[in-house]
Amino acid sequence: MELVIKQGEYLPHWTLEHSIYHICFRLHDSLPQEVIRKWKFERIDIIESAKQKGRPLSLEESDRLRFLYSEKIDKFLDIGTGNCYLKNEAVAQMISSALMYFNEQRYKLYAWCIMPNHVHAIVRFFNNDLDKIIHSWKSYAANQANKILGRTGSFWHKDYYNHIIRNDKEFVYQIDYVWMNAEKAGFKNWKYRYKISE
Repeated sequence: MELVIKQGEYLPHWTLEHSIYHICFRLHDSLPQEVIRKWKFERIDIIESAKQKGRPLSLEESDRLRFLYSEKIDKFLDIGTGNCYLKNEAVAQMISSALMYFNEQRYKLYAWCIMPNHVHAIVRFFNNDLDKIIHSWKSYAANQANKILGRTGSFWHKDYYNHIIRNDKEFVYQIDYVWMNAEKAGFKNWKYRYKISE
């Protein structure tokens, strides 16, 4: 198995065949622009520093880039910034159906949660089609959601977050994290989530 690192719109995406991932993608307006600008400048500083020294990103620098995108962003996402189109029942139902449509055929979903402005999923892709399937989810959902909402224009943020789950302990933690994301954000009895039966 070979670790492949591909540059996304904002983040490097690490893929490893037969791996399980925590995926997160969000609405285009889910973060305040001033926050995005600040994090972009920090990200540029990290990348430019490595380039000026003529070396690839260190593990610590890559981890910092992931931290900027994941933990910090999760806190803002859970506040519910933006239009929060995903709390529309018809939109949330459509996205849950889209996620489950090819479950057990093209991928295996272990957990997912549709929050008002972002989506989490724990998933293993059968043919290492991470980019292709996430693009498919986002493209289909954007088109359908815009129809449901009677709107046009950007729906999702261009990039997405992915994290390779490295061991059984982390796997259990990540599933619990996704399942409990709604409660952590203050939503009781949230119905737009799933986790595999144990």
